[in-house]
Amino acid sequence: MNANTDLREIFFNECEELLEVLSDGIAQMETGEASLDTVNAVFRAVHSIKGGAGAFGLDALVEFAHGFENTLDDMRAGKLETNPKIVELLYMASDRLADLVESARDRQEADPSESKSLLEQLAALSGTPPTTAAPAEAEVEFAPMSMDFSLDLPEIGGDDSGSDAPHEFRFTPTKELYSSGNDPALLFRALAELGELEVVAGIEDVPPFLEQPWDQAYLFWDIKLTSDKTRDDILEVFEFVDGLCKIEFNDPVPMAAASVDPIESLDPATEPAAVQTVPDTPPPAAKAEATKPKKPTEAASANTTIRVDLDRVDRLINLVGELVISEAMLTQSISEVTVPSGSKVETALATLKQLSSEIQERVMAIRAQPIKFLFQRMSRIVRESGQATGKQARLITEGEMTEVDKTVIERLADPLTHMIRNAMDHGLEKPEKRLELGKPEKGDIVLSAAHRSGRVVIELKDDGAGINRPKVKSLAISKGLIPADVEMSDTEIDNLLFLPGFSTADAVSNLSGRGVGMDVVRSEIQSLGGRVTISSTPGQGTAVTISLPLTLAVLEGMVVQVAGETLVVPTTALRETIRGRSATVHQMGSGDKVLAMRGELVPIVDLGARLGFRNTPQDLDKLVFLLVESDADKRTAIAVDRVVDQREVVIKGLEANYGRIDGVAAATILGDGRIALIVDTDQLAATGPSRNAAPMFT
Repeated sequence: MNANTDLREIFFNECEELLEVLSDGIAQMETGEASLDTVNAVFRAVHSIKGGAGAFGLDALVEFAHGFENTLDDMRAGKLETNPKIVELLYMASDRLADLVESARDRQEADPSESKSLLEQLAALSGTPPTTAAPAEAEVEFAPMSMDFSLDLPEIGGDDSGSDAPHEFRFTPTKELYSSGNDPALLFRALAELGELEVVAGIEDVPPFLEQPWDQAYLFWDIKLTSDKTRDDILEVFEFVDGLCKIEFNDPVPMAAASVDPIESLDPATEPAAVQTVPDTPPPAAKAEATKPKKPTEAASANTTIRVDLDRVDRLINLVGELVISEAMLTQSISEVTVPSGSKVETALATLKQLSSEIQERVMAIRAQPIKFLFQRMSRIVRESGQATGKQARLITEGEMTEVDKTVIERLADPLTHMIRNAMDHGLEKPEKRLELGKPEKGDIVLSAAHRSGRVVIELKDDGAGINRPKVKSLAISKGLIPADVEMSDTEIDNLLFLPGFSTADAVSNLSGRGVGMDVVRSEIQSLGGRVTISSTPGQGTAVTISLPLTLAVLEGMVVQVAGETLVVPTTALRETIRGRSATVHQMGSGDKVLAMRGELVPIVDLGARLGFRNTPQDLDKLVFLLVESDADKRTAIAVDRVVDQREVVIKGLEANYGRIDGVAAATILGDGRIALIVDTDQLAATGPSRNAAPMFT
C-alpha cells in the first residue's frame, strides 16, 4: 500500500466521523434545539469533506459539498431560518453526501442526476442559481517576482462585496502538511472565494540547493485578503489542515471566538505597534515566534489517538487468545504435580492469570466502538421507508454511546434494517388512522442499546397497531406451517413471524411481502451468538429485542462431559441445572422423555445420543439436566454425564478450517491442550427430543 492510498483511507475514515457530526447537527435542527454553534459545526463538517475531496480530485463530491455548504453558509448568516422543509432537504443532502463518499471510496461513478436535482433545490432556498466549485485539478499559476514568488489568481478571485476591510496574515506550513497530501494552492483557492486576494511567497529561508534535507518545509506565504468576512471565516479555510500549519495575523482586528486550536494565532499585543502590513522580510518578533520550540502544554494538546488497521487488531486478539489458552494449560500442568500451598510458583501463576485476564479485557476493548454511527444510519432507513409507505415517523435513539465489538456492529446493519422496515410497513398505522385512534400523526420508533449482565441488549419499539395474532395464526395454518387445531400462546404465535417465508403483507411492495425479513434477522443474530425475541401489545405497539455477546472472541460456557467427550455449553441460554436423581421424569409416546418442573413439561435431549457419541440409553438418575431456553422461549433439558466447571473459553471457528457441523457452534482449546466442541443449544432445541432422530455427526 503506497502513501497516497494510506492518506486516501485516512480521509475516508475521517469522513465517517464528519458525517456523524453532520447527522447529529441536523437532528438538533429538527428538534429546534440547534444553536449557531451547531450550524457552524455542520458547515465545518461539509467544508472539511469538500477540502479533503479536492485534495484527491473527487470532483463530484467537491461539487455537491460546495453547493451544500452554500446553503449552510446562508443559514449561518441568518438568511435562512430553520423549518421542517429545510430540515428535510438537509437530511436528503446529507444522505446524498454519504452516498458520494461511499462511491468515491469504492472508486465508482455516482449518478449525477440526483446530485443535480438536490443542488437545484438547495440553491432555490436562497433564490440563487446553483454554483459549482472550481475543479480540483485546476492549476494555480505562480509568477516569479525578484526574490519572491507572487500568486496571481484572477480567474478564481472572489467578490469582495465592496468591502475595504483587509486581513493580513502569514501562513507557514509544516512539513507534515505536505506529507499528508495537502496543497497550499487549494487553500489559496478557497481564500479567493472570500474576497480579493494577494499572496506573496517568502523564500529567504530556503537554503542553497542540495545543502539541506529535501523533506523539510522552508516556504511561507504573506497573505492579504480584502473581504467582509471575519477572522473566524478565514481560519475555517485552514481547518482541514488543523495542527499542520501556523497562522499569524498582523492586523489588529480582534478574534470573534477562540475555537480554532491547535491552529496558532499570533497575539496582536506581541507585535510591534508600527506593523500594519506584511513586509517581505519577517519582523524579529515573528521570526522568534516561528523558531522557538513548542511548550510542553502545546505538545500535550495534540491528538493522542492513532489509527490502526483492523487486521492488526485481529491478530493481536488471536495472540491474546493463545496466551489465555497457554496460561490455562500451564495451570493444568501445575495442578497435576505437587506444589506446596503459598509457594512462589503458585503466587507467580496467580499473577500470570490476573495479568493475562486483564490483557485480554483491554485488548477486547480496543475493538469496542460506540453503536452511535450504526444508529444514525438507521434514521435514513426510517425516512426512506416513510416515503415508500406514506407514513410519518421519527427515530428516537437511546444508549448511543454503548460500546459493541466492531465486527458485531458491522453485521447488525442488515438485521436492524429489516426490523425498521417491518416496523414502518406492518407496525405503524397511516397518519389518518393514527389520528382516528387518538395517536399523534407521526409515529415513534425507539432504538435503544444497553449493557446488561455482560451482554449487549438492543431493542426496537414502535407505537403502532401491534401484531394481529388471529391473522398471523390463520396465515400459518393456510400455509401448512402449523396444524389447524393446535393451541398456541401469544408468544408462540408472535414467534411464527420468524419462520422462513412467512409474511403478513397483503401485497408485495418495495419493503415487504416477499417472505424475506424476520427469518433473516434471527439467522444473522444466531450466527453472532445472540438471541432475538418479539413481544407485542395490540393497539400499543411491538418490541423486538436482540441480546448479543460483547465480543465474538470469548464465551462464558459450562464445561461438561458426555460419553467420555468434553463439550462446552454456552451459559447464554442456560437457566438452571438439575440432578437426575432429584428430577421428575415422565415417559411420553414412543420413548421420548420429558422433565416435569413447576407445572411445565420440558422435553429432554440426551446430548451424547444426539451428537452420535453413544447409542445406548443412559440411566437418567445418573445424569445432570441443563435447562436451556431458546429464542422462542422454548425450554429444553439437555442431559449430560457431569458438569466439570464454568469458565471463559476462547472461540475458534470451524467453518474456515473444517466446515459446519450441525449442533456445534464452534470449538475451543482447553487447559490440557484438548479440543472441546461448543454446543449450539438453539439448534438442539429446534430439532426436537426424539431419541430416534439421526445423530448430528458420528
